[in-house]
Amino acid sequence: MSETTPVHGAARGGVPFYSYEQLAEVADLCGLMDYMAEAHRLGAPHTGDRMVGPPGTQLFVRAAVMPGQAMGAKIISLIPANAQKGGRSIQAVFVLFDADTGDPQAVLEATGLTYWKTAADSALGARYLAREDARCLLMVGAGDLAPWLVRAHLQARPGVDRVLIWNRTGHRAAELAQRLAIEGIPAASVAELAPAAAQADIISTATMTRTPLIRGEWLRPGTHLDLVGAYDEGMREADDDCFRGARVYADYRASALDVGEILTPLASGAMAGDGLLGDHYDLARGAPGRLSPADITIFKNAGGGHLDLMTAAFLLSRVRRGGRG
Repeated sequence: MSETTPVHGAARGGVPFYSYEQLAEVADLCGLMDYMAEAHRLGAPHTGDRMVGPPGTQLFVRAAVMPGQAMGAKIISLIPANAQKGGRSIQAVFVLFDADTGDPQAVLEATGLTYWKTAADSALGARYLAREDARCLLMVGAGDLAPWLVRAHLQARPGVDRVLIWNRTGHRAAELAQRLAIEGIPAASVAELAPAAAQADIISTATMTRTPLIRGEWLRPGTHLDLVGAYDEGMREADDDCFRGARVYADYRASALDVGEILTPLASGAMAGDGLLGDHYDLARGAPGRLSPADITIFKNAGGGHLDLMTAAFLLSRVRRGGRG
């Protein structure tokens, strides 16, 4: 993103509020990856989630504290009936507090924050695990998150000069490829998943599938898998064969061990032991990621409130410096 002059949020009860548009002016995926890496080196978070309200009118709170660094919570409203009125079913803000005094610092609109957090999280995994000479990226899924994942992976591995897009609905893949091409990204849609996966050095998946899309038999030596979409026990994007012999890491061990993407290959024996070699905390402190150019590496993006907190703290720091890195 381009450098800008300082952005001033509209005051709400004395606490500044920053909109998506204001935050987008100062967002920087490469800078966010650097910030996340340093934050993980400094220590583990304290996190907690709470859902209140009956179905149809619910509020979800995801809180995190990084002692001595930052504290805050993402507050999400879930009102499905809004969609029938032309509104948004899910809306969110992030409230950031001073880590030392507890004083509220800012309220940030959280739609963009969530995209940037998720994309930078995955790309940081690729920075640690994908081959440095990676040239071809396959994006599986063409939803709202997909373009951010593509942009972030290109920041992590700037040698990538070919981006393939696959989606069950082909026209959405074509539309995304066209949008990215306008930005100067060498993207093209593909109709068949298997041959595209066989060409890719990095495969990023962001789907809602409950039946694995990526098969281990398609992967060539050295492939890096970035698995984003699965978030509950019944969801999976990669089959057991992808995990056999692979070096598997996650962003946060506690989150990853709650999702089917990891639980199912553990139960089948496709992953030995607890299956996970480590997470961002281990990688940030020097744990070996890829050992050989031929290794299959897997990164499970499972998320967590601490990542929202890191992203909010980074964005506020950029706002206060007027977008300067």
